[in-house]
Amino acid sequence: MSAPDIHSARPSFASFAPPQRTLMGPGPSDLHPRTLAALSRPTVGHLDPSFVGMMDELKVLLRYAFQTENALTFPVSGPGSVGMETCFDNLVEPGDTVIVCRNGVFGGRMIENVERAGGIAIVVDDVWGETVDPQKVEDAFKTHPEAKLLAFVHAETSTGARADAQALAEIARRHGALSIVDAVTSLAGCELRVDAWGLDAVYSGSQKCLSSAPGLSPVTFSEAALERIKGRSRRVQSWFMDLNLVLDYWNSAKRTYHHTAPINNLYALHESLLLLAEEGIENAWARHARLHRMLRAGLEAMGLQFVVAEPWRLPQLNTVYVPEGVNDPEVRRRLLNNFNLEIGAGLGPLAGKVWRFGLMGQSCREENIILCLQALAETLNALGLPTDGDAAFASAHAANTA
Repeated sequence: MSAPDIHSARPSFASFAPPQRTLMGPGPSDLHPRTLAALSRPTVGHLDPSFVGMMDELKVLLRYAFQTENALTFPVSGPGSVGMETCFDNLVEPGDTVIVCRNGVFGGRMIENVERAGGIAIVVDDVWGETVDPQKVEDAFKTHPEAKLLAFVHAETSTGARADAQALAEIARRHGALSIVDAVTSLAGCELRVDAWGLDAVYSGSQKCLSSAPGLSPVTFSEAALERIKGRSRRVQSWFMDLNLVLDYWNSAKRTYHHTAPINNLYALHESLLLLAEEGIENAWARHARLHRMLRAGLEAMGLQFVVAEPWRLPQLNTVYVPEGVNDPEVRRRLLNNFNLEIGAGLGPLAGKVWRFGLMGQSCREENIILCLQALAETLNALGLPTDGDAAFASAHAANTA
């Protein structure tokens, strides 16, 4: 069988030139010019001494972002889903009972990870858009005292709801269990204190509030989690994610080959973490909170209603109901085609019912909010839903200067 003739089939092949978008969906977020420039730096070998030094700096910078002193803190080569699997594959053994909180899409993925690792998932369900109920978790531990782990999502990207990570981790500790925490959307976007809150295994993503290129998953493990990993009764089922092997690559004293790391992506993550350190982690949290208030005021002035109650609402992921009678896909299509603005659609039972507005990292800027409010008001008016854009701008400005 002969190979296809690509020249006759597609004679116009050329270098890909992506459009310039403003990313205000659930991720990825816009990249800072310094981070983009870092991606274009010369590639070196993954065992090159200069690269090894940069990797050691990465670990220190990530400890700052996570607010932890955990020695085992590094970026896994792969997106947040790989970070998730790394936590579950290393900490869950066949037969282990794991209490899993589900109030959105990503809690559901945790359940599947437990089951694929051979564990028994005890599911604590809450309504999508609501926070995790600590009392339900307490009751689950009382019913299942054999549970060894508690898994929950700190920032549920599918709804924009935040969980009380500190309270949930404390419940797990009282019952002799470790915690696995999804911080994919929370890291650098809202308060997250791994050590102060006693979190044991936490994973995140490079493409959300860190505003780096997709493809890396920062993780951190407490000493208690590391002891459990080292004391496993059987090998981790995944060779690639077995931390007993990966640690030898990230150990600067005796670094050995494990896999070829995504070198240029690591440059970008290093640069984005430098930007975070320069701003200050608490200043970054405050910026996301302040600009969330600005966006919220503008959206509410348009008559849009938030899904999540204010005490548990994420500043970096704003979810509102689609107005009745409005064509959800058509609005998002027009925003993308007419304004180069990307927002997110709903997932699962919220599909077609909500819009998700991301304010993450480099995307969390005043000019993005102004563009978003202008584009949304013009689009809704064009589709026949009277929307007062001037009132939205005035409300947003007042909230930002209050």
